[in-house]
Amino acid sequence: MSQDIHLAFAHPSERAAATEGEAPRDRISLRDHIVEVEIGAFQSERGLTQRVCFNVVVEVARAGDRVDDDVDRILSYDKVTEAIAHELAEERLNLLETLAERVAERILLEPQAMRVFVRIEKLDRGPGALGVEIVRSRGDVDPEHVAALTEEHPHPRVVYLSNAAILSPNLPGWLDWLAGQAAPAVLCVGLPDGPRPQAAHPLAQRRVDLLAIEQNGWVLAARDPRCVVVTSWTELDWGMKHDQISLWAPSKIVLDAVEGPKTQPRDSVALAAWLAEQLDALELLVIGEDLPETAGPGARAVDAASALLA
Repeated sequence: MSQDIHLAFAHPSERAAATEGEAPRDRISLRDHIVEVEIGAFQSERGLTQRVCFNVVVEVARAGDRVDDDVDRILSYDKVTEAIAHELAEERLNLLETLAERVAERILLEPQAMRVFVRIEKLDRGPGALGVEIVRSRGDVDPEHVAALTEEHPHPRVVYLSNAAILSPNLPGWLDWLAGQAAPAVLCVGLPDGPRPQAAHPLAQRRVDLLAIEQNGWVLAARDPRCVVVTSWTELDWGMKHDQISLWAPSKIVLDAVEGPKTQPRDSVALAAWLAEQLDALELLVIGEDLPETAGPGARAVDAASALLA
């Protein structure tokens, strides 16, 4: 009995360990994440914010024998905090139970998440913490609701910048315009001007060219600090959800892709078109180059000398 009472008030990580079964899983946790929010069913709770504390433990499927220090192979902690932020921003709620259910469900959309413990406590409603804790597994999630939630993803504007565009005095104005749009922006660049190393094997040359594109991207990033270089799907996803102008460094994503681009990196506008397709982009905007044949109907080209993108 004393053990049961202990577990009733223990941190969710201890409860997860005590109920892990014969096949224990890896776990990630978020502890004492405090947010000020308006929530509650009582009239006295309306129009005021109060501190709400989140403790979340997620049991995850193993990534295999090795994770290779690869952020795309694990469940990022950002996914947990994003689930909380998303549900708090969705609508005002009366019950912690409803909030806990929605946070758990959103976390379980992630392919690595197998079971989740969510504890939410109000810190300002009495002398102690008043809260609720739930445990949910993948099988508890309504498939129809999953389908609706998975449709919620950002549709970015993918913008390809030629070398002339990178050096253009119009660049700050273009970035101002992109930052002011509702759609997140993902920038792409091509090979730098001038000679580059030549390899005897096409696969080696492919890597050389991808790295050269990334070097050119760093040149652009140095021109304006709003351009943040990203290398993984996880970083891209985070940037699109946090109003960041992301600058795509393609090597990792292209080389890791199961069905990668059919074109070579030297056809860098087509490479940008492939990324736009993968991201289900709102638009592919090409500045300073012609549109590739692979560009879809949501693509347009702008001259590098144009000051306006709209």
